[in-house]
Amino acid sequence: MHDVGTPKTAAPAVSPLAGEPIKRADAERLAGVLKAVADPARLRLLSLIQSTPEGEASVSDLTAPLGLSQPTVSHHLRILTEAGLLEREKRGVWAYYRLVPSAIAAIAELLTPPRKRAGRKTR
Repeated sequence: MHDVGTPKTAAPAVSPLAGEPIKRADAERLAGVLKAVADPARLRLLSLIQSTPEGEASVSDLTAPLGLSQPTVSHHLRILTEAGLLEREKRGVWAYYRLVPSAIAAIAELLTPPRKRAGRKTR
């Protein structure tokens, strides 16, 4: 399993649902990543960015749909980026954000009980 995020916020490789106790440090890292997505505005940001035809967006693309100010949107994007859920690419004066699919998939995998994982169909 791939780590999620930066070394500071990377999710553990062992799921808390795997049938064995999760280590304290792993639980703290996973909690940090989950805390990053545990906000309605951040969940909407992930959804808005993912749903764009290009799969990326700048702060100016996101302020109106969220109804939030530019500094507030930038704050939320920074938290998601630090958690390893978004990548940021600077182009001139603009920064564009896109999801890190492996990070999102890793969180989903960690939170899926092993019995459910085994029953999944491979596409």
